[in-house]
Amino acid sequence: MATTPNVDNKRYQGLIISIALFLSLIGALLAFTFYTSSLLERNTALIDQTNQVANSAQAVIKDLFDLDSSYGEDTKSPHIQRVLSRLEENTALITSSIAAIQQGGTITDTQGNSYDLPNIDSNAQANIAAANEQWTTLEPKIQAYLKDADNVMVPSADELTQAVEQAKTSSLFINESLDSLTRDVFDSAERQATTIRLIQILGVAAIFTYFLIFVFFFVRRLRETDAEAFAARRETQEIMETVNTGLFLLDKDLNIGQQHSRALNNIIGSDRLAGENFTNVLRGRISDKDLNTTQQFIEQLYNPRVKEKLVDSLNPLHKVMLHNVSDNKNLDNRFLDFKFSRVYDNKDIARILVNVNDVSDAVYLEQRLEKERSQNDMQIEMLTTILNVNPKIINEFIGNTQAHIEKMNNILKNPGSSQYELENKLKAIYREMHSLKGEASALKLHSFTKIASDAEDKLHALQNQSQLSGNDFLPLAVHLDDLLSLSNTIATLGERINRSAPPKAATTPLTSDDAVATNSVPVAATRQPVSQSIGNISTGGGLDIDLDSNTEEDRLSFYSEFAKEIAARQGKQVQLKSNTLAQTDIPAHLAKPVKEISIQLLRNAVVHGIETPSTRQAAGKTDVGTIDLEVQDNGSDFVLIVQDDGQGIDYDSIRNKLSAEGRFSAEEASQLSQGDLLKQLFSSGFSTKEHADEDGGRGVGLDIIKAQVKEYDGKLNVNSELGQMTRFVITLPKA
Repeated sequence: MATTPNVDNKRYQGLIISIALFLSLIGALLAFTFYTSSLLERNTALIDQTNQVANSAQAVIKDLFDLDSSYGEDTKSPHIQRVLSRLEENTALITSSIAAIQQGGTITDTQGNSYDLPNIDSNAQANIAAANEQWTTLEPKIQAYLKDADNVMVPSADELTQAVEQAKTSSLFINESLDSLTRDVFDSAERQATTIRLIQILGVAAIFTYFLIFVFFFVRRLRETDAEAFAARRETQEIMETVNTGLFLLDKDLNIGQQHSRALNNIIGSDRLAGENFTNVLRGRISDKDLNTTQQFIEQLYNPRVKEKLVDSLNPLHKVMLHNVSDNKNLDNRFLDFKFSRVYDNKDIARILVNVNDVSDAVYLEQRLEKERSQNDMQIEMLTTILNVNPKIINEFIGNTQAHIEKMNNILKNPGSSQYELENKLKAIYREMHSLKGEASALKLHSFTKIASDAEDKLHALQNQSQLSGNDFLPLAVHLDDLLSLSNTIATLGERINRSAPPKAATTPLTSDDAVATNSVPVAATRQPVSQSIGNISTGGGLDIDLDSNTEEDRLSFYSEFAKEIAARQGKQVQLKSNTLAQTDIPAHLAKPVKEISIQLLRNAVVHGIETPSTRQAAGKTDVGTIDLEVQDNGSDFVLIVQDDGQGIDYDSIRNKLSAEGRFSAEEASQLSQGDLLKQLFSSGFSTKEHADEDGGRGVGLDIIKAQVKEYDGKLNVNSELGQMTRFVITLPKA
């Protein structure tokens, strides 16, 4: 879109020329006034100078007569010295002044101000020449006297007498010549002043006449222009009232133009838009991030070096939700689509034309279609899991999920009054949610994992709050409903498949993502092997799931695929080994805790223990890390052992993290024993990982292990060697 500047330029060309001519006349008159003022000033200076020469000549004659009458007086007396000094000054002044008047030079008055004298006419030149002739006769005689006037050793009576006699003769001629010169200069100045006044009067009259003519034609042209502008505005107003889209112009300061379509008020939901700042209209109705991006985007549109088509793809207001901030509760949030186009003035970008449409219906339709597509994808994902995983593992997952949800629901029902109770409530829910997500991730049930991850984000935010209240836990109920709904869906799909087909043989389970978000920073360890024991606490049993009824190959394949899935996300390589998992029966009542603990220990080994291939090569290790998972039945106890050949536990790193998080001062952290540090490592919310990611860093996994060991009255032993290995030994009573 472009304007027609040539038409506007022609329309105002005559006006511009008229104003320029008017200003030129005023400027010429002012210049002439300044010039004549300078000329009058110079004439005044000339008159003053001639008067000064006449006065100085009178003073010289008077001083000569005074010296003549005082001859014989001591030449060093103050009186004689004062008269001699004055005579010498006036003599020099008359000489320089006559020369300046003759040549039109620069003179300086007694106050130190300098003036340029004008060139005088022929009559004045004759008068000044006559005066100068008499002065050149008198001045040498005065100088001859002044030469030795104050020297008592040299007689100067003759020189003084000659000077006095010459002064009697010359003074009359000098005064007459200077009087004539003054009259000539004054008459010349009067004539010039009269001429100047006449020219100024004529100039003012001409300017005033021109001004009247200019106003007459300008008013007539202004009426014509107003009529054209009114017609154009009426046409524009008709268009703006008719179109169904929001149209308006933006300037460089992001101010909305005075003209916009009537539909814009309804689309934006504001009655006052003309002249308002675009950012103020959007503030509070879109996110601050989108608002800042919008400002930068419009700035780029005003950048002529940026191609419009290229920057259009970066439009942050494409199908953006505009929140309702008015008191009218009947207005819903709406989706608007803003399109920006440059308006050019010649080759310059003058404005940005904005076209906005309400696309709420289209967006809601897209959302419904996307939701249906997501539900279809979720069902396909569940069907894939059901068809590729042993049915008993699916049933076990469904049972565990319902148990986790029921347990979290019971925890939520417990109101809790003190901060201590609310914090324990938060930790318990966090453990259950993390365990549920771990199992879903191992089965590649991404829908479960996504809902659980969102819930963990909220739980993590609550962990960082200084004060908790019961209302903070209300949003978690929505996530529990979603998880229960998914659990019922997969159960229903499984039942339909079992009714329509014979049971499917168990195959290698498909594993998936786990845990919480960000990059992995493995934790190192101490330089010497350490064996520490944590806890020996007893509680009741758990949900009785028959994992033992699965084949040994299913069980090992399940854990192996799970470990490799995590390693792939972390950019690592691992292999899982076990010599006893296939030969040892797991008691039915311990199947659930053994599985949960195994999942958390395998994830911990991959994320925190096993190094990346490049790091392992530098340490002289093979690229592929090794994790050993062993189980033992000691008669009265069941033992689970998970060992990796990774970098071990770095106790100094734990100290630094405790100090950095403010849990301990640097001095207190340095005094903690390795047992104390391990207890901190197993505390809820603590992790040596700098940033959380999908597989670790929230400080929940080891807390789950500690809680499971306590619940089954077991023992937990950790043995680590810096740069070599870490081994976890879990002992659970069979009774």
